[in-house]
Amino acid sequence: MRTYAFVTVDVFTDRRFGGNPLAVFPDAAGMSDAEMQSLAAEFNLSETTFVLPPENPAHTARVRIFTRTREMPFAGHPNVGTAYVLAQQGRDRGGKLLFEELAGLVEIDVARDGSGAPTGATIAAPQPLSLGPELPIETIAACAGLQPADIRLGAHRPVAASLGNPFVIAEVEAAALSRATPDVASFRQAVEAVPALEGRLGLYLYAHDARGSAQARMFAPLGGTFEDAATGSAAGPLGALLLSLSTDPELRLDIQQGVVMGRPSLLRVVARRGADGIRATIAGQCVPVLRGEAQL
Repeated sequence: MRTYAFVTVDVFTDRRFGGNPLAVFPDAAGMSDAEMQSLAAEFNLSETTFVLPPENPAHTARVRIFTRTREMPFAGHPNVGTAYVLAQQGRDRGGKLLFEELAGLVEIDVARDGSGAPTGATIAAPQPLSLGPELPIETIAACAGLQPADIRLGAHRPVAASLGNPFVIAEVEAAALSRATPDVASFRQAVEAVPALEGRLGLYLYAHDARGSAQARMFAPLGGTFEDAATGSAAGPLGALLLSLSTDPELRLDIQQGVVMGRPSLLRVVARRGADGIRATIAGQCVPVLRGEAQL
């Protein structure tokens, strides 16, 4: 029998049992793909990460990210949480880490408190902003259990956006955000009607608040995540998308998510224009929760 140590952390929060929980296997060498997928399903969290030796020794690690049902090319809270765990183990180099992932290299800066203890991380999404298909407001409303009038079209139409992991982003009326409830049948109809979605749909709804920040919710029921408490790989594209609609060189946006779930999260996004397009960083804090061993 083989045993593998794991830890869980709550990500994008400074309080235990807030934010988005993540399971991390800091040394997953020797695990098969099937074992990783089975462990992710067993934990039943939105994502679980598995840390492997890097292909390039100049990098920190190769990190594989699994949902309950599939491997992901990139995701936000798994990178922030995994960076926090590895920094606690002293595996960063001068406060920096570099993860090899399916979507590309993820550069990470570790945040520390006055005593030098890690508190969280800032991750740079591996790709510049890319936009996919627009979806009809009727489709978005049906998927979210809302009315078409609840979908705002002031800045942009509902559109797929990605910095390495695509989400359909739609702005909604502030009063409608808390009423949203995913309809699984409508999600299935949407992916069948839009082949460019490649069979998957993460729907990221947001509303601006009076303070200039945003409130957000994310639904991906076809992948097993009815609702996600904090979605960095959707928050980054939102910031990048909003910047693309202006002529500003930079946009900073604080996003609150998970409030309706009772797991409030805070994600800090900075989007900037660069030579190859618009890129973004996503930052947040972490809190450790559990330690244990898995037996295989």
